[in-house]
Amino acid sequence: MDLHLQGRHALITGGSKGIGLACARALLAEGARVSLVSRGMENLTVAKQALLAEFDGARERICLYAADLKDAAAAAAAVEEAETTGPIDILVNSAGAARRTPPDELTPADWQAAMQAKYFTYIHVIDPLIKRMAGRGKGAIVNVVGAGGKVAGPTHLPGGAANAALMLASAGLAAAYGPRGVRVNAVNPGITRTERMQQGLEADARLAKTTPDEALAQISARLPLRRIATPDEIANAVVFLCSDRASYITGAIIAMDGAMTPMVV
Repeated sequence: MDLHLQGRHALITGGSKGIGLACARALLAEGARVSLVSRGMENLTVAKQALLAEFDGARERICLYAADLKDAAAAAAAVEEAETTGPIDILVNSAGAARRTPPDELTPADWQAAMQAKYFTYIHVIDPLIKRMAGRGKGAIVNVVGAGGKVAGPTHLPGGAANAALMLASAGLAAAYGPRGVRVNAVNPGITRTERMQQGLEADARLAKTTPDEALAQISARLPLRRIATPDEIANAVVFLCSDRASYITGAIIAMDGAMTPMVV
């Protein structure tokens, strides 16, 4: 299926690793050009080399921007700089994650840190960019959020609260900016084979007084598909939502947890 993404410009936050990097790979495969944003240029450079090893001749289609997206001014500056290479057609937010912590170890600072790490890193990029997209009359935004925003996991309460806030923001922005040509959707991955997975497993293991390997085995056994997701599987859904093939999908919150939590809404 041709997703009609040839030549589109996509900004990807958290683009140096995990799901963000997988989204960059999938968009490049569809002929798009990508601007990757992450906190450190070192990780971004490593990511670019990995992409160039896979996509020969794609050097001119990959730009890198280092920014701390918890800082609204830095996020706005990254958007401004990325747009000097051409209008951004697509935003994929995949930056930031709240640390998983057993409830007895939580402090008020942990709740604040979770909102900064997950919620505001997204909002600080969405706010300046969605207004630019609306001015041009078109754009697609996909927020990679997380299943913890719908189901309260005991080691993911602050992060789950941030995810729930992002889901509401995604649906609300879709309604507000739909009349101006901008679509906004969210994807909620369950446990996914990324660098962050291990930290979450360690928190689950501390709570259950077991080992991370045992925690992973127990989670996998509960999944109807009997395995956790790969970043590429999440990216496939994200890239479809970015495309014109999804032109009437907006305000959607799509579960990608392998039916671990069968829910109607």
